[in-house]
Amino acid sequence: MFWGWGDEVLGNERGRCILRLMFDIREKPNAVESAFLVGAYFDRRQKQEATDLLEELAELVGTLGINIIGKELVFAREHTARYLIGSGKSAELMKQAKEIGADCIVWDNELSPGQQRAWESEGDICVIDRHEVILDIFNMRAKTREARLQVELAKMEYSIPRLTRMWAHLDRQGGGAGGGVGGAGAARGEGETQLEVDRRLASKRLDKLRADLEEVKKQRETMRKERIRTPVPHAAIVGYTNAGKSSLLNKLTAADAYVEDKLFATVDTTTRRMELPDGQPLLVTDTVGFIRNLPHDLVQSFRATLEEAIQADFLIHVIDASSLQAVEFYKTTSKVLEELGAGDKKVLLALNKVDLIDDVRLMELRREFPEAIVISVKTGQGMDDLLHRLHDFLIDRVVRLTMSLPLDRMDLVALVHQEGKMLSEDYDTGRAEIQCVISKRFESRFAEFLPVDPEAGKKKGKK
Repeated sequence: MFWGWGDEVLGNERGRCILRLMFDIREKPNAVESAFLVGAYFDRRQKQEATDLLEELAELVGTLGINIIGKELVFAREHTARYLIGSGKSAELMKQAKEIGADCIVWDNELSPGQQRAWESEGDICVIDRHEVILDIFNMRAKTREARLQVELAKMEYSIPRLTRMWAHLDRQGGGAGGGVGGAGAARGEGETQLEVDRRLASKRLDKLRADLEEVKKQRETMRKERIRTPVPHAAIVGYTNAGKSSLLNKLTAADAYVEDKLFATVDTTTRRMELPDGQPLLVTDTVGFIRNLPHDLVQSFRATLEEAIQADFLIHVIDASSLQAVEFYKTTSKVLEELGAGDKKVLLALNKVDLIDDVRLMELRREFPEAIVISVKTGQGMDDLLHRLHDFLIDRVVRLTMSLPLDRMDLVALVHQEGKMLSEDYDTGRAEIQCVISKRFESRFAEFLPVDPEAGKKKGKK
């Protein structure tokens, strides 16, 4: 599950670090079995938020299957360039991690390359941060080519500034052509150090990844144009990770999106077609979950995927009602959507997992989110209300018609059955007397068959 540079490359301690993937070097699994979690805050008013974030980090690390054997929340008066916190407390934490037998220290705060290097060299223990943990989860979850490209791009962008740390041991070793990353194909030129070789290879790989992702983006744009040619309303399900987005997609569309009670169970997007009670079709897309302190470069790397949210007609924002941080999670998701340019979209709020809360908590959430639909995907509670709200969101796209069609225009009857909803049809008069709901884009096809209001001299039949 966990991949790193082999012990023979970095030495025993550094060889245990996960997420040291970059080029086509031979990979060796190095299971990190136990972790010591550390979080620092620098304003006493932020203690509760820091506590919540450290608990969330524990969930993230647990998603990787790593056993957590200790946690420490640290207050520091100021940031330091070398350790992030003071040297005395740093030494104390290094000693504590070793005494309890931790394989790795995992920081909730983002460490600079220099800080990470200082902790590892002086503590003689693997040290990673929240950023790396999220990257590893995304790497584990990604299934499609697009998602894998996006994950690799994010990993590369994170790793390149840390090349000096990764290959510092080569400064003390000789090496001929063909040594180091990439084998013979990465031979060093005259006067070129191993670090320079690595950076050159990294730059080439980055260019290739960006070009591949640009091609994926063009393919998505082509698919989007196809949808526009036969326009079908499109909704994107968004929300904090583990809020129940994939479960909702499965419930609405009978899809088979991957569902698991872990953070970031979904990385790839899934789009399915469903039919509303009025017969109108709707495309629904499940998107990757959001999280507090999501690395900015990861948001950018996944922009092609998250563009489904930007391009959708409206959003279904799912909130985990059973979480004590439901309001905070809502704000986090809204903030990222704002960054993506989707902040002005129409939003249908859905409070999910209400079967797990009591009436008092439900009243609190109703006050906080008065416009939200209350649902439980698991029990089916509120799903009919959700469908009706989806209909209301799209009411301006459909029209209800009552008309009489000649029997030689059964193509129009077929059109109703295919693109709309037939409410009633009767052939006793020798004509097709129908009532239907149809998208407004097809209304003109029926115009000549709508009854005429003799007083107004206009067509009638629309309701």
